[in-house]
Amino acid sequence: PEPFSALYQRSLYQSMQALTKKNLTLPRKNVPNLPDNAKELTGEILNHEKAITGCFAALLKIKISAVKIRIHGDYHLGQVLFTGNDFVIIDFEGEPARTLSERRIKRSPLRDVAGMIRSFHYAAYTSLLKYASVRPEDIPMLETWVCLWYRYVGRTFLKSYLDTAGNAPFIPKDREVLNTMLKAYLMEKAIYEIGYELNNRPDWIIIPLRGIKHLLEIK
Repeated sequence: PEPFSALYQRSLYQSMQALTKKNLTLPRKNVPNLPDNAKELTGEILNHEKAITGCFAALLKIKISAVKIRIHGDYHLGQVLFTGNDFVIIDFEGEPARTLSERRIKRSPLRDVAGMIRSFHYAAYTSLLKYASVRPEDIPMLETWVCLWYRYVGRTFLKSYLDTAGNAPFIPKDREVLNTMLKAYLMEKAIYEIGYELNNRPDWIIIPLRGIKHLLEIK
């Protein structure tokens, strides 16, 4: 385990800010080519770029007393197998796109927690995007229930994780510090997803956009 330092917190902020600049440039340049259901929301999110970077800047204003450890690095539902009685976690090599030196850096496991919570969001919204039996006119009504399921499952997972971890040194003792860190990691993951979806599945960009809207609590 390694302690957080002011230098590490600043480098964390700078990497998150750089990712945001890079990945928000993509939709800004491609608004006409985005799916119709994502154009308005994209404009809304782009108008709140300062609020997004504010989530990351909050990391500079807190003292993180927790430690960094080796983490999974690419934790989501696709990395969890159900055996019938228990769950097995696979693929501990981290994100394949990152260099080996980056993958070896010790980090807060809250980054993995954020990855799983974002994965629940994907699981919920994929049910609306993927299944032909869902009529387009029903999506606004169904979306309310999808959002409710995502919030409930995400909170249940987080509570269970924190209860199991207990007083582990990698969990911040101060709840405000924990919330600030988790929000920053969730935002970072959603920003990363924007770049991924634009390059691979443009029709799915609506999922990270809605995730960012939820984090910013935009009405």
